Amino acid sequence: MAIHVAIGQVPLLGAAIALVSLVSHAGAHEIRPAYLQIDQSSPGRYTVTWRTPTLSGMRLPVALRFSEPVRNVTEPAERNLPDSIVETRIIETPDVGLSGKRIEFVGLQATVKPSQPWIEFSANPGPFAAARVYFASGVHHILMGLDHLLFVLGLLFIVRSRWMLFKTITAFTVAHSITLAVATLGEVEIPALPLNAMIALSIMFLGPEIVRVWRGQTSFTIRHPWIVAFAFGLLHGFGFASGLTALGLPQGDIPFALLMFNLGVEAGQLAFVGLVLLLFAALKSIEVRLPRGMELLPAYLVGGLGAYWTIDRVVAMLGGLA
Repeated sequence: MAIHVAIGQVPLLGAAIALVSLVSHAGAHEIRPAYLQIDQSSPGRYTVTWRTPTLSGMRLPVALRFSEPVRNVTEPAERNLPDSIVETRIIETPDVGLSGKRIEFVGLQATVKPSQPWIEFSANPGPFAAARVYFASGVHHILMGLDHLLFVLGLLFIVRSRWMLFKTITAFTVAHSITLAVATLGEVEIPALPLNAMIALSIMFLGPEIVRVWRGQTSFTIRHPWIVAFAFGLLHGFGFASGLTALGLPQGDIPFALLMFNLGVEAGQLAFVGLVLLLFAALKSIEVRLPRGMELLPAYLVGGLGAYWTIDRVVAMLGGLA
């Protein structure tokens, strides 16, 4: 995982960096990123905010180390949140700034296998640097969000024509784009625990529909999958928003970050759909014949995982209420 930060020559600049999937819930959508934000308060002086997630009460064992001659003006002060620990400090550098300096993430190799466990500040960053970060975060979020991908996979087993496929994927895209925007802009907020449970329920809902298709039956969902995709897409959009807001976005970057993150989500989604369709075409071309019972494996996979996640997340929600 290569991460680069750009610091500009402005009085206040937030450089929010997502270290995506340093800690993730096994196999499910819930990704708890760490993030680093650096704000320039005066020439040569910066406020550093470093949030590390906790899982089962354990802190992510990654610490910051700045290269010379950067030094701490204040020692790190910690603040405990329900799902993370936020560390704040002030640093300064005696020369022209942070350009060319590095921050090492000590302990990162024990958590994941990054391509480089450090980031380097670059001078004169172009407008494409931030776009690349937000776009890549969107792609990563959808490809690591197994529940989102499983919902899309379930839709592909229900849709029977190219035109209906286009309508269904478009409806899902429009829906989650709407709620991604309103949630990121702070207009609407849904608590994480019930939201995750409802997203899991949307996946479980598709399992019986796949069985009906296999039996040659019909239903409202089979006749109008785009309507169901739109309705549940509204829920999934709130899930995408959690991935974007977890980056700790500076206020002025939100519209641009929202656009690039959403484009990244769509690119990842289209790549997944294309890959699945190519697999379907390949299996059809070689005339693979599965035993009749095994033809229901997609329904068992989608419905079974959806049911498991629903139960797991409802139990977690009830535990949180208790």
